[in-house]
Amino acid sequence: MAKVPKPNELEIAHKFPQTGWMDTPVEFKPGTWCYPGKIKNLEAVDLPNPREWSPLDEDWKLPSDWKQILLEGLRERLHKYRSLRIFMDICVRCGACSDKCHFYLGSGDPKNMPVLRAELLRSVYRKEFTQAGKILGRIAGARELTIDVVKEWFLYFFQCTECRRCSLFCPYGIDTAEVTIVGRELLNLIGLNIDWVVGPVANCFHNGNHLGIQPHAFKDMIDFFVDEIEGVNGVRVEPTFNRKGAEILFITPSGDVFADPGTYTLMGYLMLFHEIGLDYTWSTYASEGGNFGLFTSHEMMKRLNAKMYAEAKRLGVKYIIGGECGHMWRVINQYMDTMNGPADFLEVPKSPITGTVFDSAKSTKMIHIVEFTADLIRNGKLKLDPSRNDGLRVTYHDSCNPARAMGFFDEPRYVIKNVCNNFFEMPPETIKEQTYCCGSGSGLNTDEFMEMRMRGGLPRANAVKYVHEKHDVNMLACICAIDRAVLTTSMDYWVPGVGVTGIHELVGNALVMEGETERTTDLRSEPLPGMEEVDDEDV
Repeated sequence: MAKVPKPNELEIAHKFPQTGWMDTPVEFKPGTWCYPGKIKNLEAVDLPNPREWSPLDEDWKLPSDWKQILLEGLRERLHKYRSLRIFMDICVRCGACSDKCHFYLGSGDPKNMPVLRAELLRSVYRKEFTQAGKILGRIAGARELTIDVVKEWFLYFFQCTECRRCSLFCPYGIDTAEVTIVGRELLNLIGLNIDWVVGPVANCFHNGNHLGIQPHAFKDMIDFFVDEIEGVNGVRVEPTFNRKGAEILFITPSGDVFADPGTYTLMGYLMLFHEIGLDYTWSTYASEGGNFGLFTSHEMMKRLNAKMYAEAKRLGVKYIIGGECGHMWRVINQYMDTMNGPADFLEVPKSPITGTVFDSAKSTKMIHIVEFTADLIRNGKLKLDPSRNDGLRVTYHDSCNPARAMGFFDEPRYVIKNVCNNFFEMPPETIKEQTYCCGSGSGLNTDEFMEMRMRGGLPRANAVKYVHEKHDVNMLACICAIDRAVLTTSMDYWVPGVGVTGIHELVGNALVMEGETERTTDLRSEPLPGMEEVDDEDV
């Protein structure tokens, strides 16, 4: 792993480049690129050109007809996706998006401006598919597709988290994330991919989840958290697995099962479902809510999304509740209807506790656990003691995919305000629609990419630092498993003293369960406010 400079050593130079962007060579610096996909993972999901190679090599071992493959792939997508052709043609390079990308703000590299990142592909489009580009060449912003261009694509299409913040500010509505998605699809056609994406895709395809957890290990981990909950409050929750005839299938990111602090969020799920007597089951086969296919290709996204619905049909449930995950919800809300849906074999979700019908899920038949919990609170179905979270001063990070992709702003804040007494918003230009990315989404949360991760995380960290200094905020809440994992590192780097939590960890802390023993600790085994002396006496 490349050594990461200390925060005060991280140079960020926003200045005019010495050469034009077409003449600026590609440079693979340590900490700015990700390891390529491994042979075994490419073969597992039938991706082309599996071989050993490195971006540092002169020869990337591409197929002999690589150029034809890329141009035919682009031609096919231009024909298939009308939006792509529009995005290629209508950009006037006004620069409204330029300073909206966290990677540009954190690196100062002009090729991380969304307009220029898209231009990497658009310039080839002009040369090969427009008359002006064929005749005028560079004057029309066109250039030949060369090996150096392909290397440039690889570097910069994997320095984009597809967060879509830039699209919010584009006067023409160009979605540069969709350009990045297509760029990655094209690279995949000739075997150029990163293992932190391909590995989880292969694991999910064969084992049902990104981490490759086998069914027995998945169950064992959840059983472990059952014991942990009993140790906290004396209540023995009773989850079931692969149970046919359950009313609801619950699916959450595998990161909640194996990675702190997501594990505490998972404990909150278990406690909530037990307390309301929900008739639900887990699947050890569709044991992943996330979808790294989104970062690979539209076809791979479709393949991985289908497993959840296949399992729902096999088990005979009525509908699905999904856990706190980012890209799962972007896939469900933006792609499901035309990709795998509509899921007509399931019912429109209706809460068995409140009777609320979730009309927004009429087609997908899948609702977000936060909207489910918000409905329970709104209807007075939970007994909550928010003072149990009084040791926390909380702010909320709008995870890009649930926020920008599905407009999910109010329910998370409603839940937090009902389980916490101390909540503080970050500046308005950094939240909700304009939220900054965690800096490591779309499969970029890998250690060898750490310097770029910290650079990309700087804008979000600055907003957290503001409320940390003004309101003494010490906890950052979010509803995305990747955010929970990567923001922990980002906060340690940029804003020491601020932790990261999922919303349902806060719910689990505040939830007063029937038959519980006296609570002295939160789900992290830290003393509850006022219980510090009790803990000291026990020691």
